[in-house]
Amino acid sequence: MEALAWPFIAAEALDAGLLTFRELRRFHEAVYPAVWVPRGVELSPTSRARAAWLWSGRRGVLAGLSASALHGAQWIEAGTPAELVHDNRRPPPRIVVRGDRLLEGETDWVDGLPVTTAARTAFDLGRRMLVTAAVPRIDALMNATGLTVEEIAAMAAAHRGVRGLRALGETLSLVDGGAESPYESMTRMLLVQNGFPRPETQIRVLDGNGFVVARLDMGWRRWRVGVDFDGAHHWTDSRQRNRDIERYALLPELGWTDIRLNSGMLHNTPGKFLDRVGAALVARGCPRTW
Repeated sequence: MEALAWPFIAAEALDAGLLTFRELRRFHEAVYPAVWVPRGVELSPTSRARAAWLWSGRRGVLAGLSASALHGAQWIEAGTPAELVHDNRRPPPRIVVRGDRLLEGETDWVDGLPVTTAARTAFDLGRRMLVTAAVPRIDALMNATGLTVEEIAAMAAAHRGVRGLRALGETLSLVDGGAESPYESMTRMLLVQNGFPRPETQIRVLDGNGFVVARLDMGWRRWRVGVDFDGAHHWTDSRQRNRDIERYALLPELGWTDIRLNSGMLHNTPGKFLDRVGAALVARGCPRTW
């Protein structure tokens, strides 16, 4: 049996002679009614999105996190339900159907699939999710597409009166496409929501010859205080660990104080982290606002 592109509609594949009914049942399984995949595969967010679109009879428009994944946003878990704008209000498990009204210019095509535009996708995520969940999601979408807050705000202006605009406004006050992981987003939110000046993201630190010697996750260039989130790769990748050692030796020589944290500190001792950042900023002359 030749490899069959998946997901696929079983009836279409059988009618085209691409496989037999016996091969269908032996080597494949239904992920949604009429839509099949190879037995035992784990669907990525994008392959699940395609399967959901096939389930809709190719009439739905992918939205929410499905659209975000197709636009290239990272950090979307494989088991996340697909999301569609569609008129069938009785979807199977792991498909969320929305009855939204999409205006002209709010849809696009990505990899042969109809999706909400990046701006419309962010608009929907921001008005439906809790702020703490929406900010990392929209950060990732902005990072992948170059989407701006102004473009999302313009989308909101075109939909005055819809539910969730207050939550969207709060989310847009916190998003930053410079974040390169959900934990960076969470760290920035923690700082801003506790009264610290809004940090700049992805700060390039130059040496006396103008060469980039470090790139900080976030910080305050004016006071030369940086914040870096140490993900697992900082400990498991020996080359990354060596680069970190060299970088953290250079930063003080260039007048920078860099505060590092990891997931344990962020979840368990955020107060200690905030105290360290605050002390560093005050020592550099930053007016205390927190």
